[in-house]
Amino acid sequence: MIEQIYEKVSNFERINREEGVKLLKEGDFLTLGKLASKIRFKKHPEKVVTFILDTNINYTNVCYVGCSFCAFYRKPHDRDAYTLSISQLVEKIKEAQSKGITTALIQGGLNPELPYDYYLNLVRELSKSTVHVHAFSPPEIDLMSKISGKTVDEVFEDLKDAGLTTMPGGGAEILSEGVRKRISPKKISTDRWLENMQKAHEHGIKTTATMMFGHVETEEDIIEHLDRVRALQDKTGGFTAFIAWDFKKENNELGKIVNRTVTGIDYLKIVAIARIYLDNFDNIQASWASQGKDVGELALHFGANDMGSMLIEENVMREAGFRAQASVEEIASVIRKAGFRPALRTTDYRIIKYL
Repeated sequence: MIEQIYEKVSNFERINREEGVKLLKEGDFLTLGKLASKIRFKKHPEKVVTFILDTNINYTNVCYVGCSFCAFYRKPHDRDAYTLSISQLVEKIKEAQSKGITTALIQGGLNPELPYDYYLNLVRELSKSTVHVHAFSPPEIDLMSKISGKTVDEVFEDLKDAGLTTMPGGGAEILSEGVRKRISPKKISTDRWLENMQKAHEHGIKTTATMMFGHVETEEDIIEHLDRVRALQDKTGGFTAFIAWDFKKENNELGKIVNRTVTGIDYLKIVAIARIYLDNFDNIQASWASQGKDVGELALHFGANDMGSMLIEENVMREAGFRAQASVEEIASVIRKAGFRPALRTTDYRIIKYL
C-alpha cells in the first residue's frame, strides 16, 4: 500500500487521512523528502528561497489560560508580569524601523484586564509606521469578542478599520480536541480556532497556519491537524503559509512529563508530510529558529521554500530555554549553501529584492 501512496503523491494526487497516517508512520525518510521536493518545485520552479526581516513583539505576558507547554505566561501579580503601553510599543516599532525591519509579528498573553480599545489603538498607532503590523491570533480574537461583547465579525471589521490586514496562525498547537484538553484545556477549541480563521479570511485578512508537535500527540492527531487546515484552505484560500515547530521542554509543566525528544529527522519528516498533505498551500516555512540553521538548510530539500524570519526580538522560545538569532547575511548564506538564491519578501510573499 505504501508504494501506491508514493505513486499518488508523485502524480500530484491528493491523499486522504488514512494515507497520510500511513506515510507518517511508515514512509521512508528520504523518499518523503524526494516527493516533497518534487511538489515544491512544481509550485515554485525557480530555485529561490525567501525570508522576511521581522521582529516578534509580545505586548503582554499576562495570561489567564496558563497552557502547560508555555514558559512565557505570567499571572497578573507575578514580579515579572508586564503589559506594554501603546507608547512603549510605538518606541519598539521605531527601533525596528531604524534597523530596516519590514514586519512586526505582534502577539500577547490572554489578559482579560486589557480594554478592547487597547487592541484597536495598538493597530492604529503602529500602522502609522512603514513596518507592517502582523498581529494577534484566533485566541486573542476570541478574547476581544468576549470583552467587547461584539461578534467576531464585528471585531474583524474594527481591526480592519484600524489597519490590520494579516494575522499569524498562533494558538493552534495541535487541532485535535483530545490533545487540546490535555495541554491547553482553557484555550479555545479546535472548531473555534478554525471558525475565527475562516472569519479572518472572509474579511480579507490573510493568515498563516501553524502546528506545535513533539509532545503528547499521535501521528493520527498530526494528520487530523493538517486535514482540518487543508479543508479550510479549500473553502477560503486565506492561508499564505504553513509553519511547524517542535515543543520546547524547558521551564514548563508539560516538559516535566514528556519524554520525547524531537530530532532533526523527526522535524524534516513533518516538513515533508506537510508539503505532501497540504496540496493547496503555496508556502511551507523551514523553522530554523526551532531546530537550528543546519536543519533549516536541509528543510529546503524536504519541501520548504521559505526560511521564515530573522527574529530580531523573540521571547516565547527563549523562555523555554531556546535562543535563536541570525543576521540577514547568515540566513542568506544558509540558503546559498543549500543551492538556492535568497530573496527578501513581504508578509504576503511578494519578493522585495534578491540577495
